[in-house]
Amino acid sequence: MDSLLTQTEFDFRKDVRNFVKQELMPHVEEWERRKKFARESVKKFADYGLFGILVPPEYGGLGGSVTEYLLASIEIARASTSLASIFGSSAGICSAAILNFGTDEQKKHYVPPIVSGDLFPCFAVTEPAAGSDAAKLATTATRDGDDWILNGTKSFITGGDAADVLLIFATVDKSLGAKGITAFLVDRDTPGFSVSKVEDLIGMHASSACELFFRDCRIPGSAVLGEIGKGLRVAFSSLDLGRIHVAGQGIGLSEAALEASLAYTADREQFGQPIGDFQGIQWMLADMSVGIDAASLLALSAARKAESGKPYSTESVKAKLYAAETAADVSRKAVQLHGGYGCTRDMPVERYYRDAKMIEIYEGTNEILRTVIARNLRS
Repeated sequence: MDSLLTQTEFDFRKDVRNFVKQELMPHVEEWERRKKFARESVKKFADYGLFGILVPPEYGGLGGSVTEYLLASIEIARASTSLASIFGSSAGICSAAILNFGTDEQKKHYVPPIVSGDLFPCFAVTEPAAGSDAAKLATTATRDGDDWILNGTKSFITGGDAADVLLIFATVDKSLGAKGITAFLVDRDTPGFSVSKVEDLIGMHASSACELFFRDCRIPGSAVLGEIGKGLRVAFSSLDLGRIHVAGQGIGLSEAALEASLAYTADREQFGQPIGDFQGIQWMLADMSVGIDAASLLALSAARKAESGKPYSTESVKAKLYAAETAADVSRKAVQLHGGYGCTRDMPVERYYRDAKMIEIYEGTNEILRTVIARNLRS
């Protein structure tokens, strides 16, 4: 992918890689083993300006490109996909939704403190009975004068226990189906909101996934983001950008797994020679490299399409699907190449293997993404 980057993009990636090496890598294993949301990383990202990659300068951002957002996602995920997911919430999926659909007041109120790290946002669509079928969500928003009353439950919400503001989706009328879903911005200290559970997941241990409760949670009319009944437009637009980011997670994880495998197979000796000298091992490493390059090109294509201002949903779905499956395959091979040591917590490839499974599921399962691609082919 290097030959397709501009000098500015190449330099930006180098700067982010240095930031990751100096500010994140020394803490990654500690934060992962602690199994708690790494709040410390929020300040580090904010101080370096990374939360403002896609944010215009008038709101305190860098006014950068989607390609730079992708490159940052890759570099951070090389260290930890948990930290990459934390980065993505503020730098992409949440801030972009507010910038694209918010009022001037909402933008001024929320975006600058998100960029500075004073507010951490979360994106709350998924429910116990509404995952892939987002149009079936059951959380309700009932009008009461000028206010709205929220009732319902959200599940598997990234960073929900650490969020200062929540972008949630609720239906104003279940009989309307998808046309009743509306987006709302909810401050953490709003009475009626609570975090009921933090899940103990297979991977991404330095991030979190939470169950959230809304019980007679009263919010003002000014909390509506976008138009009433147009919430899925907000959600899907944000997910298109988010899937480029998750593709970056898969690519970064895969690159780290390949790098670890190259080092190990060069040092590990059996039958009087490094195992990397055996053809069977070389072919595995070659396949890992090919998959990473292909995923990188798909993700870069999606980022370029997004920057063109044209619809890029199909491209982002393809990139996320392929990068997720590449991460699963590359991390599995990495564990295999490390043998018994690959199954121990002393080797990072064990963590990559667990995290890769998460990438295959969140922000669109592989099966749902294939359905979306097929539907778009027929339209």
